[in-house]
Amino acid sequence: MEQKVDIQICLGSSCFSRGNKVLVRVIEQYLNENNLRHLVHFHGAHCFSSCDKGPLMSIDGREYQQLNEERVRMILNEIFGPVSSVL
Repeated sequence: MEQKVDIQICLGSSCFSRGNKVLVRVIEQYLNENNLRHLVHFHGAHCFSSCDKGPLMSIDGREYQQLNEERVRMILNEIFGPVSSVL
C-alpha cells in the first residue's frame, strides 16, 4: 500500500486572514477535479509559527510560504505531474 501525500494547510488566524480560507477550496477543487483524493491526506493544522510568511502549507514535511491560488496550483502540478481534469 502506497503512503498518501500529506498536505497540511495552516488554519492559524494570521494565515486564515491572509487567504488560506480560499486556498482550502482551491486545493479541494484541484484534488477532486484531477481524481487525486485517494492519493492525499489533506487536513488543516494549527499555527506553523511563521505567521509573517503566510499563507502557509506543508506537503510531506516541506513548508511552502507566501501562497496564492496560482502558486498553490503550480506546486500541486509539480508534485503530481501533468494531470488532466478530463479522465
